[in-house]
Amino acid sequence: MCYIFLNMVAQKLAGKTVLVTGGTGSVGSEIVRQLLKTKARQIRIFSRDEYKQHELRNELGGDKRLRFLIGDIRDKERMDFAFQSVDIVFHAAALKHVPVCEYNPFEAVKTNIIGTQNVIENAFRHNVEKVLAISTDKAADPGSVLGASKLMMERLVTAANATIGQNRTRFASVRFGNVLNSRGSVIPIWKKQIDEGKNVTVTDLRATRFLMQIPDAVRLVFAALEHMQGGEIFVLKMKPAKRVIDFAKEFIEKYAPGKRIKIKLIGLRPGERLHETLLTEDESSNTIELKDMFVILPQDIGVDMPKISGYKNAKKAPFGAYRSN
Repeated sequence: MCYIFLNMVAQKLAGKTVLVTGGTGSVGSEIVRQLLKTKARQIRIFSRDEYKQHELRNELGGDKRLRFLIGDIRDKERMDFAFQSVDIVFHAAALKHVPVCEYNPFEAVKTNIIGTQNVIENAFRHNVEKVLAISTDKAADPGSVLGASKLMMERLVTAANATIGQNRTRFASVRFGNVLNSRGSVIPIWKKQIDEGKNVTVTDLRATRFLMQIPDAVRLVFAALEHMQGGEIFVLKMKPAKRVIDFAKEFIEKYAPGKRIKIKLIGLRPGERLHETLLTEDESSNTIELKDMFVILPQDIGVDMPKISGYKNAKKAPFGAYRSN
């Protein structure tokens, strides 16, 4: 993968201190790996999982720019320490699994909503330059606790731009679909099922999803960092959506060629939907289109409207929803 946009922002990251919340997660750790290719002065990995930090430290070696900070975004005081002299924040920490959030809704509130507000307040306190939050397609027209909590995260991040005052801080969000090979995604589950001689499980024959690789997701996160003016939600364009069952068949053929693996339909889990939405019809009326992404511009809530001229080759997005079906 050629990280074109990373090359574009690398110069702007030179000499900067960067904090990645959720920095040991699938997307967060890939952000860290790509930051190591820049001349960032210091890279702080903030997460609550001691074992994942140990594993990532062993993988990345002894780069002296790395700082591993155990902490939870729910803990505002600990975050205050982590934000000292920080210039750029990638906010990837979240509870992000649909059934987990359905069964533990207030835990999702405390992490995805209150935790995000802690990020915002500390960004103001330490006059951070940019905060880019990682969201999900489930925030568009949400039908689950995860989606609702991530929608609130997006709204908090956008609204923060209306209270900047004399601060330099700008906030924006990135929204994309299912990331393959991330923790809890179907790929590790299907591999384990095949290795154990079990049926491969699929929720529903009709279910469709947007799918992307971790490097693609992170490349476009850096693109959003380059483009952001403040208040936007960047909706990353995805490859055409697939039926999950078709993807399962392709995976079985690739991973276990010649084996007779059965597919078992298990039904949608609590909070899951047949199809996912990246951009709603209502949002499309306030959206512009770039080569690799759509940009939802902030509504009139006191946020200074980004200048269209600030986005190279931007055009008005077509009206309509961007859905997986």
